[in-house]
Amino acid sequence: MTNQEIICRFESDALSGDGFHHSDHVRLAYTYLCEYPVLVTLGKFSVALKRFAAARGKTQLYNETITCAYFFLIHERMARFAKPDWEGFAAQNSDLLTWKDGILSHYYRECTLKSELARAVFILPDKSLAAENISS
Repeated sequence: MTNQEIICRFESDALSGDGFHHSDHVRLAYTYLCEYPVLVTLGKFSVALKRFAAARGKTQLYNETITCAYFFLIHERMARFAKPDWEGFAAQNSDLLTWKDGILSHYYRECTLKSELARAVFILPDKSLAAENISS
């Protein structure tokens, strides 16, 4: 399936809600980022994700902070690794595919991510990282 076909299926609500897990969200964000400029992509992706959640009666599951944080982590990794195909990207960035105790736990306190504010707006990371953990 091409990137455009994946996006079209998602935007037309042709995907099953029960089988759409964290790794599927990451792949979808990656797919959008392959096709559109970053800020256009964030808008399109967020709107489509909110619509997807609403169609399943699960609007409370959408979290702006989690969406934006993963989105920009994916974008950064794509830039660092010369935008490989999805399989190559997933193999090089398996930490992005882990949901429970995943990468955001390095940047955010759990109570922050669970807050109503985090659901509504993007909150900057509230954990400090040791300088040696950040590579240029």
